[in-house]
Amino acid sequence: MGVEVTVEGLTKSFGSQNIWRDVSLTLPAGEVNALLGPSGTGKSVFLKTLIGLLHPEQGSVIIDGTDITQCSAKELYEIRKLFGVLFQDGALFGSMSLYDNIAFPLREHTKKKEDEVRRIVMEKVELVGLAGAEGKLPGEISGGMRKRAGLARALVLDPQIILCDEPDSGLDPVRTAYISQLLIDINAEIDATILIVTHNINIARTIPDNIGMLFRKELVMFGPREQLLTSEQPVVKQFLSGDRFGPIGMSEEKDESVAAAEAAMQAAGISGGGTADDFSEIIPQVQPNPGMPVRKAAIRHRANVLGMLHTLPENAQHAIRNSIAEEDRRAAESPETSTTLVALSQTDFNDPNARFTGLPGGPEGVYVAPTDVHGNTAASAQTDVVARPDMAKTAVAQQPAGDDAFTQPIDTSAIETAIIDKSNGQGSNQA
Repeated sequence: MGVEVTVEGLTKSFGSQNIWRDVSLTLPAGEVNALLGPSGTGKSVFLKTLIGLLHPEQGSVIIDGTDITQCSAKELYEIRKLFGVLFQDGALFGSMSLYDNIAFPLREHTKKKEDEVRRIVMEKVELVGLAGAEGKLPGEISGGMRKRAGLARALVLDPQIILCDEPDSGLDPVRTAYISQLLIDINAEIDATILIVTHNINIARTIPDNIGMLFRKELVMFGPREQLLTSEQPVVKQFLSGDRFGPIGMSEEKDESVAAAEAAMQAAGISGGGTADDFSEIIPQVQPNPGMPVRKAAIRHRANVLGMLHTLPENAQHAIRNSIAEEDRRAAESPETSTTLVALSQTDFNDPNARFTGLPGGPEGVYVAPTDVHGNTAASAQTDVVARPDMAKTAVAQQPAGDDAFTQPIDTSAIETAIIDKSNGQGSNQA
């Protein structure tokens, strides 16, 4: 299972230029997260700080119990083995073939024989659609192909934490959809903690469990996707709709004269060019492909959302209830398409003693047995409620309940599932 990443009071500058200040958030173990924000707000810098490539002026980054801002070089080297990183430009070695680029982490960090290295590399090459191109140099292929090769390299060690910097840049919409689906399937299979930096609103609306946004050197908000997607904050609404009318300008901070002129144009009925999509509704999250294991993060996520539902504005509560009802309807109508939706629909989240989920049958003979929160398959034992830490801590966290800008601390029971193949009677923990 993926590990939790906790960031506390992080501040980063280059010389006199402050990039962001006092950023605090927690990436929950095993969940998919996205970080949004206008260009130049330091999203890529944030990713590089998480893996210790950049050192912050203040704050801590705690990974698997180790603060990487204070640890030794040897400890940092070991922590980095937990990561798979897709950099914005692919970051491939120009003198190496794609095959050797993808094999590099295996040769660097493992003692696998070359035939085993080849098996793993070719499996990942096939996974990202580059079969036949593995012998080419990075300079001989397109930017989109380099991006996919970078993703294959990020996955070869089956990492517990996957960082993706603009995974869709340089890709056409179809390949973007495939990459998005691949990330969800990977999360279902290995329960990795994933952080995606993106400007792609469709990815932000359909892939992550949690979303954060950076703007004007601060973390505007971070929490469950439902919270941000129904937010009434002007900067969030403007970014999601892609409209030029709002707090975000061509430079990050819009001056008063430009804001006043745009307000007058908006009042006159002039369009700001944004999408006409209805953001009062939460569109369905992408589900694992048929035959994939239950995505345990989805069940933990719904438990968290239901736990905080009463703290959200009325419009957000309404949208979330409708979204859950739609997912349950899809599970009832087509149970063979997603074991995850069926597991969600059959879990009683209203019962405080419900620590387990059982699924009597699934597609292709798959059976989901009851399991405890973060451990092995359970026969009858119960576990204590897990106190989940704040997903966002900010200097203004004292806001009254109902303001959707910040996530409140929630006590939830995360629910883990194990997959048992009836055909052979063997089970496998997906943690």
